Amino acid sequence: MRIDGVFSGGGIKGFALVGAYEAIENRGLTFVRLAGTSAGAIIAALIAAGYTSEELKKIVKDVNGKQLLDEAPFDVPFVRWLKIYFKLGLYKGKKLEQWLEGLLAQKGIYSFGDLAPETLRVVTSDITNGRMLTLPDDLPAYKINPRTFSIARAVRMSCTLPYFFQPVKLCGPHEKALVVDGGVLSNFPIWLFDEEKKQKRPVLGIKLSTQTTGLPRQVNTGADLFGAMFHTMKDAHDARYISRRHEKNIIFIPVKGTAVTDFSLTNEKKDALIRTGREYAEAFLKRWCY
Repeated sequence: MRIDGVFSGGGIKGFALVGAYEAIENRGLTFVRLAGTSAGAIIAALIAAGYTSEELKKIVKDVNGKQLLDEAPFDVPFVRWLKIYFKLGLYKGKKLEQWLEGLLAQKGIYSFGDLAPETLRVVTSDITNGRMLTLPDDLPAYKINPRTFSIARAVRMSCTLPYFFQPVKLCGPHEKALVVDGGVLSNFPIWLFDEEKKQKRPVLGIKLSTQTTGLPRQVNTGADLFGAMFHTMKDAHDARYISRRHEKNIIFIPVKGTAVTDFSLTNEKKDALIRTGREYAEAFLKRWCY
């Protein structure tokens, strides 16, 4: 059975997406086209490159999350604040990009031109021009050849969590744009395949978190205000597309107790996230009518 897939963002919680992919693969389902944001972009890119769930489980077990971070600033609040103020983020994100480059290179994949057309779409946010970017589709607007653009660079852009990673420069011949995490504008881009006039095949969404509960957020401090605004920007756009028609095609995976930027996860916690993703996907697929 050939399907299209959309993977949501979720930072380090994205390990659960590997477990969901394992259940999907065991069900005999094969992805033709993939889309993702942030952590979902990583998984989508590696699946598009040809990685199996068993290979991905080994990769996440072997990786030391802290090795994906560039040289850390001194652990002094004032110094960290200065780095955020002047560099716009604590970490460059270059090591994350190099890690992805190495994994993709093992499958002979470097740029979007190495994949069949429309195989992979990655969502990012251009904060210079105030627009959502879907890569590689929107690259011609920057006078950039989509086929030669690095997939690892595109995924790094989609993973650039504001203030944690420094924005990535997208350099066209006439302008430079600063690009950050796609989750700022669309953390679950299921709408990408919904825009087609005629759906080619079933679309399966894999979303980290639970369905919207409707419970209001408590906003009492400045930090609460920033958090509430960020979550609203991240979730409000996508919530419009998670209608009853879409809900029956979305695997909701609740992931609690793990911070989005906890790059020091133990193997036990990684296993727990993978197991959670697999179990929820298995339960969903038993009743999925496609």
